[in-house]
Amino acid sequence: MPRAITPTRTALALTAAAATAAIWGGTSWYAAANDDSAAFAKSRDEVLAAGEQGVQNLQTLDYRDIDDGLATWESSATGDLLTELKGGRADFEKQVKSAKSVTTAKVLSGAVTELDDRAGKASVMVAVRITVDTAKEKPGSKESRILGELTRTDDGWKLSALSEAPVESATGAGQ
Repeated sequence: MPRAITPTRTALALTAAAATAAIWGGTSWYAAANDDSAAFAKSRDEVLAAGEQGVQNLQTLDYRDIDDGLATWESSATGDLLTELKGGRADFEKQVKSAKSVTTAKVLSGAVTELDDRAGKASVMVAVRITVDTAKEKPGSKESRILGELTRTDDGWKLSALSEAPVESATGAGQ
């Protein structure tokens, strides 16, 4: 004979169901709060923002404000790239002033291609449109894909290497 449903049994069943839901909710919340994927996604976003800004900075220079432009270059770089920029500063300044050139870059898109958050190393590819305007020639622009390596510093992520990505031609051969 089945047992009768009593208020006590109903209360016990509801208490057990509530306890089970509370345990499940608590463990789910704890797992989500301690999941490394959220921290990794934040690092990836920081790398992409720093990489895009760094590439834009290093592709932009105005002869009328050369000191600030080169200071921005240096503040965007670290390691060997920073050493190279500092070593070539006088030549860059001379060339840009002589040509009276204004070079600007606009980021079209970017992606993180590698990220080792523990080692503080990352790589990005950034598509930019670079426009060059000189006193002697009509302004011209080209689109370019730039590869950047970043290193995490005390001041955040900075470019430590920069190069232009090879572009495939219609025949499949690199240019």
